[in-house]
Amino acid sequence: YGAVQSVAPRVLGSDHVHGAKVWAFALLIVTAGIAVAVTLDVAVTTAVVGGLIVYGLVFAVNSSLHSYLILAYSEHDDDVSLDVGFYYSANATGRLVGTLLSGVLYLWGGFEGAMWGSATFVLITWALTLRFEPLPTAPHLRMREQFAG
Repeated sequence: YGAVQSVAPRVLGSDHVHGAKVWAFALLIVTAGIAVAVTLDVAVTTAVVGGLIVYGLVFAVNSSLHSYLILAYSEHDDDVSLDVGFYYSANATGRLVGTLLSGVLYLWGGFEGAMWGSATFVLITWALTLRFEPLPTAPHLRMREQFAG
């Protein structure tokens, strides 16, 4: 996970907003692919184990992108710590709610129901990334402006 996050910035290029959209869609494809395999009962063990390995890699890239974007969208130095704190609080809350909801979905619909519930939430996540606005100013340019003036 950490190795993927450390390599991600070199692999992603400079358009991180577009990257967030692409990688969220990739996460959707992986999650839906696992759900389809479970629903159709096609090589379920291979699909789940292999799919979760791919999911972990794609998730790590998404996590790296989000860590960058939360800083890049913070326009004022005073807001950075507040924005990062809110991001991590929201992240922890989302993990808690996701864990509880996946348990409920598993009780109601078995593993298949839990997978389709997960795919639905990843679809919502991808739809939300489509609303990302362009970055205000590239952070490295903001830093250069601060030191120049």
